[in-house]
Amino acid sequence: MSQMLKSSGAMGAATLTSRVLGMVREIAYARFMGDGWVAGAFTLAFTIPNLFRRLLGEGALTAAFIPIFKDKEKNSTEAEMWRAANAVMSALLVFAAVIIAVVLVGLSIALATAEFDARTRLMLELLRVMFPYMGLVCLAAVFMGVLNARGHFFIPALGAALLNVVMIASVIWLVPRFGVGLQDKHKLPEQIFALAYGVLVAGVAQAAFQLPTMRREGWRLAWVTPWRDDTVRAVMAKMGPGIIGVAAFQLNVTLVQFASFWVDDYIVASFGYAVRLMELPQGIFGISLATYLLTSLSGLAAEKKYPEFRTTLGQGLAYLVVINALATVLLMVLAEPIVRLLFERGQFGPDATDRAALALLCLAPGLVAFSMVNILARAFYALGDTQTPMRVSIFCLGVNLLLSLLFITHLRQAGLGLANSLTSCLNVWLLQRALRKKLGTLEFTEVKRSLQPVLLATLAGGVLAWCVHWAWDGQLGHASLFLRVGEVFVPAGVAAVVYWGMLWAGQLPAAVEVAGLIQKKLRRSRG
Repeated sequence: MSQMLKSSGAMGAATLTSRVLGMVREIAYARFMGDGWVAGAFTLAFTIPNLFRRLLGEGALTAAFIPIFKDKEKNSTEAEMWRAANAVMSALLVFAAVIIAVVLVGLSIALATAEFDARTRLMLELLRVMFPYMGLVCLAAVFMGVLNARGHFFIPALGAALLNVVMIASVIWLVPRFGVGLQDKHKLPEQIFALAYGVLVAGVAQAAFQLPTMRREGWRLAWVTPWRDDTVRAVMAKMGPGIIGVAAFQLNVTLVQFASFWVDDYIVASFGYAVRLMELPQGIFGISLATYLLTSLSGLAAEKKYPEFRTTLGQGLAYLVVINALATVLLMVLAEPIVRLLFERGQFGPDATDRAALALLCLAPGLVAFSMVNILARAFYALGDTQTPMRVSIFCLGVNLLLSLLFITHLRQAGLGLANSLTSCLNVWLLQRALRKKLGTLEFTEVKRSLQPVLLATLAGGVLAWCVHWAWDGQLGHASLFLRVGEVFVPAGVAAVVYWGMLWAGQLPAAVEVAGLIQKKLRRSRG
C-alpha cells in the first residue's frame, strides 16, 4: 500500500508542478483572450492535437505498450526489450508523418477553395499551425511509457511542466510581436497565432526533456522496420480500442465542443476553462495513480497473481475516493470564487466568471467517476483485454453526445458539464460490472468501507465551506486580490480540516495510510 502511495505520490508531485503551471498558462490565456469567439476558435483548434497528448501520453499508447514492454523486460533479453521499443517508435513516427501530411494538405485545400465564416476560418488556420504537435507528442508518449515501465515516474510527469513553461512564455514573449500596427478589433485574431506557434515549440521541449533519462537506461535510437514486427502488431491491435476505452472523458469533451462551437460564441471557451479546473485534482492524483497501477497490475497479471491483482486494484480505488471526494465538493461549493480568483482579469470579466463557474458546478460532481474510469480501464488493459472498455466507452460516448445535444440549447455550457458527469458515472458502473464478470469477483472491501465515512465527511466539509464562504462574501467581499485569495482558501482550509479530521477519528485505513505517509515526509524534511 505504502509503495503505491509513494510512487503515485512522487509522480503526483511532478504532476502537481505541471498542473499548477498549466493553471498559470490558463490564467495567462484567459487574461489575454477572454472567453469570446477568438478564444473558442483557439480552444477547439488546440483540443484536436492536444487530444493526442491525452490519448497517447496519459492513455491508450502507454496502456497498450507497457504490458508488452514489461513482459519483454521479465521474459526476454535487454537487447530484445530495446528493439521492441524502437520498433514501436519507428511505426509511430511513420504513422504520425502520414496523418500530419494528409491533414495539412486537406486543411490547405479547404481554406484555399471554400468559403467559411470568420470564426470557422480562424479555427481551421490555427489547427493547420498546431496539428504537427501530434507527431511530437507521439514520440514523447513512447518515452513516457518506457520510463514508467523502467520505474521512472517523476521525470516523464515533469516533462509536461516544461511544456507549460514554454506555452506561458509564448503569451509573454511572442504575443506582443504579433498584430503590430493593427486596430484593437483586428489585433486579437492575429495575436492568437503566437499561442499556436508556442504549442509546437512546447512539443519539442517535452520530448527532448526525456532523452537524457532514456539514454541512461540504455536506450539508443535505431530504425526497426515496423511493417511485420510482432510487437508493433500487438501494440496497434490493443491501442486502437484503447484510444476509446481509456479516454472517454477527453473524447466526450472534444465531441461536445464541436457540437457547441456553432451554438454560442462563449460555450467552448467557458466549458474549456471549467475542464482545466477540474483536471487539476484529477491529474494530481487520479492520473498519477492510474499510471502507477498500470505498471503494477501488468506485472501481477503477467505472473498470474490474480488475488493480489484484485487487492491492489481495490486499494487504489479506495485511495482515489478518499482524496478526490473533498476536491469534488470544494469545486462545487467554491466554483465562482475559484474562477474569479484565477481568471477574472484583462479580457476575462465578471460575466465570463459566471459562465465558467456554472460549467464547473455541473462538471465537478463527476470528478471521482472521471478518475475511476482511468483506473478501471487500465485494469482491463493489464489483463490484455482492450475490447470491453472500448465497447463500454463507445456506448457512453453515444449517450453523452445525445445528452449534450439535448441540454445545450437551454443550459449551454452547464448542459455540457451535466452530460459529462452523468455519462462518466454510467461508464464506471458498466466497467466495474464487466470487470467483476471477467475476474469472477472483485476485492472492493476497502472501497465499500470508505463510502459511508467519506460521504459524511464530504457533506460536513461542504456545508462548512459554503457557510464560511457566505459569511466571508457578505462581510468582506472580494474587491482585492487578498480578499479573493481568502474567499477561496479560508473555506477550503476549514473544510479540509473537518474532512480529514473526521476520517482520522474514524480510523479509515486509506486516510490513516495517507496521513502516515505525509507525517513521514514531514519528519524527514525536519531531519
